[in-house]
Amino acid sequence: MRVLQLSWEYPPLVYGGLGRHVHALAEAQAAHGHEVTVLTQAADGAPADSTVGGVRIIRVPMDPPTIPPGDLLAWVLALGHAVGRAGLRLGDEWSPDVVHAHDWLMCHAGTLLKEAFGLPLVATVHATEAGRHQGWLPNPLSEAIHTTEWWLTYEARRVITCSAAMQWEVTRLFDLPPGKVDVISNGIDLASWSAPSRRAVSAARTQLAGDGPLLVFIGRLEWEKGVHTLLDAIPRLRRRHPGIRLVVAGEGTFGEELRARARRLRLGASVTFVGRLSDVALRSLLAAADCAVVPSLYEPFGLVALEAAALGAPLVVADVGGLRDLVEPVMSGLRFPAGDVTRLADAVSTVLRNDIQARRMARAARASLAHDHAWPALAARTVDTYAQAVVEERNLVAGQESALRLSRSGPIIGSGNLLRDEQPR
Repeated sequence: MRVLQLSWEYPPLVYGGLGRHVHALAEAQAAHGHEVTVLTQAADGAPADSTVGGVRIIRVPMDPPTIPPGDLLAWVLALGHAVGRAGLRLGDEWSPDVVHAHDWLMCHAGTLLKEAFGLPLVATVHATEAGRHQGWLPNPLSEAIHTTEWWLTYEARRVITCSAAMQWEVTRLFDLPPGKVDVISNGIDLASWSAPSRRAVSAARTQLAGDGPLLVFIGRLEWEKGVHTLLDAIPRLRRRHPGIRLVVAGEGTFGEELRARARRLRLGASVTFVGRLSDVALRSLLAAADCAVVPSLYEPFGLVALEAAALGAPLVVADVGGLRDLVEPVMSGLRFPAGDVTRLADAVSTVLRNDIQARRMARAARASLAHDHAWPALAARTVDTYAQAVVEERNLVAGQESALRLSRSGPIIGSGNLLRDEQPR
């Protein structure tokens, strides 16, 4: 199958889990013999057109005009226009069978190319704006993003989410027809996440750990990642576990607020912010950790939990979103109610006080990765979704399309909390 993937991030330009997801998925599909091309934004030092890991990558420079800093919608529209034009040029030499757009930022380009080529559009919704804000749309920008997400799911023949929690969320938010959403989880390549050398792990502990246990958080520093909850738990953890250290690895718009919070709590040397780490340093840190904490308030999947499990770090995660699918309590890790500082501290203490149980959970978590999160199987399932979208597109009757369009009047943006009902468990 010939696959055209659209993603606003792709290595070496990676902001978070989406870029790593698309990279691994594209290369796994290419390894299966499919022709895969990725359209993405240009990156400094990266070639405009190259083939890496069997995937053709076309990196598109932004169209003028220069976008003022902070004007996200203008930036997204400019990128979408540039990616769309690049896709039209590509169509002169290569004809895909399906267009796969990742998240709302690729909505305009995906819709343009779907209509220009007469092809089915498949959309992966990695997160939603309402979900990030606990069901609310707090400002006009959020409303604009929400309506674009609705439009993407409306135009897509099939929709993919990375967890059952996200399936429930997008079905509710965007009033999707039954059976339109497929759940295909994130994956991990265990071969590339092998344990670092003992020397590297020892060096990480020497540099970052104190006389007590080492806790690790890795991820974007945004409010919904819940790092503030973890910081609030450190004073009571410090009383229970003298010498405990927390290392926070990552960057984001909430970073300065988190550093200020650590100062207000007088955490001092108990917390170290190390910014974005290289792959080698990140893996060494996770392998050295006594506990990896994922305290998210909103988490569609939780790729870092897979990565921590691959390197043998015992897991403590919030009982929210996709993390519920990943961590089975007591068997492969511990969960706590999202935002609950007391329960977070208790879960971490349980892990730190019982090393045998912690290591047993870590081994079980790693063992599940090869079975449930191997990229070759996930890539094959994604291609199955493409094939279903192609069949549905070919079999579509004009009257059915009209009926479907009339059945969806538009996104709801003014009725309070859009996710106020409790998610099924």
